[in-house]
Formats: sequence, C-alpha cells, structure tokens
Amino acid sequence: MEWVYALLALLTLVLFLAVAYRPLGDYMARVYTSRRDWRIERGVYRLIGVDSRAEQTWPAYLRGVLMFSFVGVLLVYAFQRLQEWLPYSLGLSAVGEHLAFNTAISFVTNTNWQSYSPETTLGYTVQLLALAVQNFVSAAVGIAVAIALVRGLAYRRSGTIGNFWVDLVRGVLRILLPVSFVAAIVLLAGGVIQNFNGFQEVTTITGATATVPGGPVASQEAIKELGTNGGGFFNANSAHPFENPSAWTSLFETLLMLLIPVSLTRTFGKMVGDTRQGYAVLGAMSVLFVASLAALTAFELAGSGTAPELAGGALEGTESRFGLVLTSLFDTTSTITSTGAVTAMHDSFTALGGMMTLINMMLGEIAPGGVGAGLYGILVMAVIAVFIAGLLVGRTPEYLGKKIGAREIKLASLYLLVTPVLVLAGTALSLAIPGVREDVENTSILNPGVHGFTEVLYAFTSAANNNGSAFAGLAAATPWLDTALGVTMLLGRFVPIVLVLALAGSLAQQDRVPATVGTLPTHRPLFTTLLIGTVVLVAALTYFPVLALGPLAEGLA
Repeated sequence: MEWVYALLALLTLVLFLAVAYRPLGDYMARVYTSRRDWRIERGVYRLIGVDSRAEQTWPAYLRGVLMFSFVGVLLVYAFQRLQEWLPYSLGLSAVGEHLAFNTAISFVTNTNWQSYSPETTLGYTVQLLALAVQNFVSAAVGIAVAIALVRGLAYRRSGTIGNFWVDLVRGVLRILLPVSFVAAIVLLAGGVIQNFNGFQEVTTITGATATVPGGPVASQEAIKELGTNGGGFFNANSAHPFENPSAWTSLFETLLMLLIPVSLTRTFGKMVGDTRQGYAVLGAMSVLFVASLAALTAFELAGSGTAPELAGGALEGTESRFGLVLTSLFDTTSTITSTGAVTAMHDSFTALGGMMTLINMMLGEIAPGGVGAGLYGILVMAVIAVFIAGLLVGRTPEYLGKKIGAREIKLASLYLLVTPVLVLAGTALSLAIPGVREDVENTSILNPGVHGFTEVLYAFTSAANNNGSAFAGLAAATPWLDTALGVTMLLGRFVPIVLVLALAGSLAQQDRVPATVGTLPTHRPLFTTLLIGTVVLVAALTYFPVLALGPLAEGLA
C-alpha cells in the first residue's frame, strides 16, 4: 500500500510542477526583462542610491554581490553576539564567536549549516531579522547571478549584464515574498505552527512535565524550502511535527524546493529566445534526479540485517509518518537541490544510501539545484559539454551562437575545480594536521573508522556545495570545524560566482555567429545525453577515489 501512495504522491508532484512550469517560468522572465519598476521598488532604489535604468559591467555587478553579502555577514554576526540584549531573546545568551561566525556565513551563503540546536540557541529576533531575512536575500542573489549568465548568452556585443540591485530587489519583492506568503498560509492550514509563545511547560500523559518550544515557524518554513535554504527552526528540521506535520505537507515542501529551480529552465529558454533550450536542460536535470531517487530508494529498501529485512527496509532514523519512499523523495530533493532540509537522519541511512546523498551534492547540485545556483551550474556544464563535442569533431565549440574560446573554457574549468578542491582539502586537513586530527577524532567523530571518515567528508561536501545537511554523528560545534566549514562555505559560494559573472561578461561581449551545418544542435536529445554524460564523468573522475575510502568501502564490507 505504501508503494501506491508513494506513486500517487510522485505523480501529484510532477503534475503540480508541470502546471506551474510555464506560467511561473514566463513570469520570472518578464520580471527580469521588464523596464517598469513598482512604486515600492523605486522607493528602495532612491534609498540606496541606485539608478534602475543603468546596467552594470560584470566587475560592477560582482562588487554589488560581494558588498551586499559582506554587510549581511556582519549584520547576522552582530545580531547573534548581541542576542541577550535584544527583545524576544527568550532569555537565551549571546552566541559564541566561532559559532556566530559559522552561522553568519552559513545563512548569507544560502547554506544554512547549523552546528547548534536552533530552538535552544536563538531567540525570535535573531531568527526573524537575521536568519529569515537572509533566507530571502541569499536566494535572490543566487537567482540574480543565474539571470546575469543568461543575459550573457542572450546579449550581443554588450559590455553589461544587468543591474545587481534591480535583480535583487525584484527577486525578493516580485517572486520570493508573494510565493512564500501563499506557501506559509498553506502550511498553516496543514498544521505548521505560527506563534510567539516561547517555551511552555506542559503535562504529559504520564503526569510528568515537559518544555515545548513555540515560534513563528510557518513563515520561516515557507522561505526555507522555496529559497532552497534548509535551516530548520527546530533541531530535527523537517522531521519535526511542528515544521512538517503530515505526509501531504512533506510533499508540499518538496514541491516548494523544486518549484523555482525547475521553472528557471523555462525562464532561461524565454530569455535566450528558444524555449527548446530550456527543455533540453530540464531533460538532463530530470534524468539525473530520477536516477538518484531510484538508487537511494533501492538502497534503503534493500538494507541488510535482520531488522531491515523484517521491516521491509532500513527504517532507522526514518520518520514513520512519511514512510521510506516519501522520505527518499524528500531527502533526494533536499540534497540534489541546495536545500539541506531533512525528514530523516542521513547518518542512519545505509552506507550506499548515504553515499547517494553525497553524490547528489558532488554532481554540483544541478538537478535541478538551488534557486539560481542550479541553473548557472548546469549552464557551465553545458559549456564544458559543447567544448568536448567541439574537440570530437574538430570545430570551434559554440553554445547558443556564442563561441567557446580559451577564456570561456578556462573560466568554466576553474568553476569545476573550486568545489572539489575545497571538499578534498578540507577533509584532508581535518584528518592530517597534528592536533586538529586528534581534536576531530576525539571530540567530533562519534563513529570512528570508515563511517567517521564519511561524516567528515559529508560535512565539507555539504559546506562547499552550500547544501547544509549533515551526518548527525559529527559534532561540528568546535573551533576548528566552525572556522574551517565557515571558510569553505564562503569560498564555495563566492569563488564560483566570480567565475560565473566573468563568464557572463565574456559571452555578452560577443556577437552571435550563425548556425551552420556543422553546429551542434543544443536543443535535441543528443546534446541532453552529452550533458548528462559530462556531469557524471566529471563527478566520477573527481570523487570516486574518496568515495571508495568512505561509503563504498563501508557498503561493500
């Protein structure tokens, strides 16, 4: 019976995504191409001194991204350090400097890695004015960078790629706020709580007392999933009944995670003047997503051991309210986007099941990836794919009429190298530096051996890809891991953005070359297959050795 419900849920999810795909994708294309400003937007532009009609070169666009994000880090850090003097702090003390540093970077980079228990660490003021605000604006930054790259492909002989401040404001006011408002009402109707009651003492059915935390959860939960942020109001994240009360709210939250990343492929097609290009990219995303979901579900259903065989699957750490298949759907979506929210403990998955959540991030979170980040990630992979095709046939590679020359391929190649360097270097340093290794092994790793290695690898993979999920067996609230993971999140977010914007600027300066008989059509299944192969090949060559040391070794033991 669970399979029937799971199949119906999956079909419902696909149906809603299909219904929303065209109208939302077209609407977002109009948002970022319209010359008209809303009245409230004009007020914001006057306040910050921005001319909404003036477009920016890629260095100017980049300066806006970095300046805005730097100020965001400072503000979130300050809110945490000053918490005990803020209203609605619930009597909680100020957050320590290492943890505040880590958390500030985490939310500004759209990672939402949490080395703490949120309900007992942060009061409502910090949750709302610091973290929730970053949930909106960090998502808007990701969309803005993706749109800048799309403009680079669409523009001809242009020295500009748009205006960051306009893209940021429109992303928040025209897309994220309205959809989040509707989503929050739906979640409220589904039983997600929304209050300012603080901690309440209640009497249990046994007559004992318990402290139950409340909070403005529904409003946070909506943007947490829609913006592919993932940071939970409660430590159990979306496995907590106050955040995710039932199977249908879990399915709705899955829909929110996929809604914008999937629809952005339509936006891409509209802005470059050929919607078939968007369908080709979406096709590659869909194949990778379905393959990952099928693999994770199969590994969990085939869990070895007496208990899993009797239960019909590996159910340790899985919410019985959702069942194994819906749990696999949610957590595949969470890790293959950049959300990082969880309805199960990934550390309790089978070794090969946990490996699939790792692989989802190692693929670059592009199927469909985070809001904005997924689109610009797969477009960089498309540049690599047409370059490979050009080498095979001996022609100068082109993508959407733009030649992929030495500068473009260098930028794309550097983009591919950033995340693996951060993941592998961070893991290696944590396990190799004398003193640090002892601290990690004795303090952080609760499961020694191969699985403990995988926990450290997962942490740096999650941080570098700005995902935020974790293997819970790693106690990460230590000075070394707070600092190392914070730096990894920072570099994993902004170094790729630098390269993407530089690529956008280089492409925008070119004119379109006419297609010839030797041009590779990038809207057909052949290119989609080539794109999928490129993604898988790059990830396999990069990460197979380290996977063989961790989850593969554990799973095949």
